[in-house]
Amino acid sequence: MPSDQSTWLIAVPQDGDSEGLLEELSPKIYQQSKANLAASLTIPSFKVIWTGTLDGLITLSEDLPKQETFFTTTVAKTVDTLRNLLNNDPSKLKQHVLVNEQTVDNYITQDWKWNEGRYGVQRGLREIVESLAKDMSSIDNAMKAKLANYNMVKGSLVQLQRKKTGNLSIRSLVDVVSKKDFIQDSEYLETLLVAVPKTNVKDWNVSYERLVSMVVPRSSNSIASDDEYTLFSVVVFRRAHDEFIQKCRENKFIVRDFVYSEDEVAKQQQELETADTTEKELWTELLRLSRTNFSESIQLLVHLKVVRLFVESVLRYGLPANYTGVIVKPDPKTANKTFAVLQAQFTYLRPRSNRTSNGLGQNEEFAGEYQTLMEQELFDFVLFELPWIVY
Repeated sequence: MPSDQSTWLIAVPQDGDSEGLLEELSPKIYQQSKANLAASLTIPSFKVIWTGTLDGLITLSEDLPKQETFFTTTVAKTVDTLRNLLNNDPSKLKQHVLVNEQTVDNYITQDWKWNEGRYGVQRGLREIVESLAKDMSSIDNAMKAKLANYNMVKGSLVQLQRKKTGNLSIRSLVDVVSKKDFIQDSEYLETLLVAVPKTNVKDWNVSYERLVSMVVPRSSNSIASDDEYTLFSVVVFRRAHDEFIQKCRENKFIVRDFVYSEDEVAKQQQELETADTTEKELWTELLRLSRTNFSESIQLLVHLKVVRLFVESVLRYGLPANYTGVIVKPDPKTANKTFAVLQAQFTYLRPRSNRTSNGLGQNEEFAGEYQTLMEQELFDFVLFELPWIVY
């Protein structure tokens, strides 16, 4: 039983009119649930040179699941990037997970067709798969590079912003204090900044002048306050600097390591503004790239699925290599019943899908080897799943 969280791509031998098959099948599918979707899927007649190609088809059949995993992972990572950029907002994500400006469902069920211009069916199957893989690798590499660059800039911005958060015992004081809070150009005196727990403010006011002998009387001023600390300035003699810090530590007063510099204030502000601007620019670029690459990667994934449908159909049914495709997006609530309809519809294929010789010269050894290859559950028809990555 395939997953009820995926769209089912199905292939069967072309025994008649493909549109007639859909017309016959659709009412049965919609009878199970009006939420079901069904559409035809055109499977191209790929170039296959039969002499000596069994080994090649088997090898390709082995390789395709690995490629499919890579393709699916690349699409999923792109969607994750979009989710993160859009703060996991489903309504915003919906606006960006589009294929040629339409929903994935509409693309698959209404607009999908083989891209003959880029992946001409006159080329060999292996060559087509390699071309698809090359394009997907380019997307993956571009996304990795752009995402790494964005994360680096975002990390720098977060670090700069973090300096402005937290309580007064740890946060940056650049935007808290000003020049007037400090003694300027004194050879013997200096201004220190002390973060005092709110529960200890009274103790500070009573004791700071007596912590060491070289504290300027009545020099303490309250500069700022938050929920946990009050920041005081105090003037001491430079020679008492270390002793004063030690006494503060003993009394749970925290002396901040801060030297006021107008240049440093301007520098930090400029760094923050530059990082913020750069992050916004890269966010926009990454969003645009992710949107474009989602559209491209979904198309590549569907193309690879169609190739896999064709290859497995050839190995299953043999000649002639003409197959009809059907797309079914099941309602999860009735997926079991919908699948039962498909099984009943294609029961007639059971003798053909089980036989060991079908015009390709398969022997019993080949049949056993092929059955070993097939990791997925076998049905009377060929079915592969397109997971609902964007939901």
